[in-house]
Amino acid sequence: MTESTRRERLRADTERDILACARRLLVEDGSHAVTLRAIARELGITAPALYRYYDSRAHLLRHVCDDISADLAATLKPQIAAVPVERAADRVFAVCRGFRRWALAHPREFTLVFATSPEETNTPTNRPAQDHFGRVFLEVAGQLLSEHRIFPSESLEVPERLRADLAAYRADLAADLAAADIAVPEEKLQLGTIYLMLQWWARLYGHVALEVFGRFPFAVHDAEPLFESMLTELASAVGFE
Repeated sequence: MTESTRRERLRADTERDILACARRLLVEDGSHAVTLRAIARELGITAPALYRYYDSRAHLLRHVCDDISADLAATLKPQIAAVPVERAADRVFAVCRGFRRWALAHPREFTLVFATSPEETNTPTNRPAQDHFGRVFLEVAGQLLSEHRIFPSESLEVPERLRADLAAYRADLAADLAAADIAVPEEKLQLGTIYLMLQWWARLYGHVALEVFGRFPFAVHDAEPLFESMLTELASAVGFE
């Protein structure tokens, strides 16, 4: 082993130790406990030494978010793979159900990744998060769009004030699908379809967040029937059986 290779392995091992410690502090005490000073104390190293790996707390939290997103993606992939490829709609439901189960089992990780102000995990020099979770959704949604036509209801009206934002996202989505080698004809990406996708995510995220944070307006002892009812309504809105 060359000296440079040995240094690279030692650095990689230290980075894993730092992230593992940060994840443990997050789960045990919440994101406020994840500081460079606390991690240095736990690992028995000096705080300045950590700056060779992460130049700020926000930089560290961004990598923790990456790590959590990768774990979530790894959790969802076998659940999706268990559903036959030809059942594209069921694969979408598998993602939604898997996301809810994961969030309920990992409330503090969910909070950091999906309910933390961007200012807390971003700095001007930070790269964007590695959105492993987003890529899982993209793959499943892309398959659905490539094999099925999602017809927005004739009664669905896209708000005029949203059209510019939806059109911009449609362009980004088309580029992401092309980069992932997912062929989706342009005519399938209507503004109404993009609007339905936005509504789907807003309702999915909203329900999961209410459940994770215990913020339903009254005590709901079993929210699963409510969740399944929401999926049924969303499925009907996009024309699934």
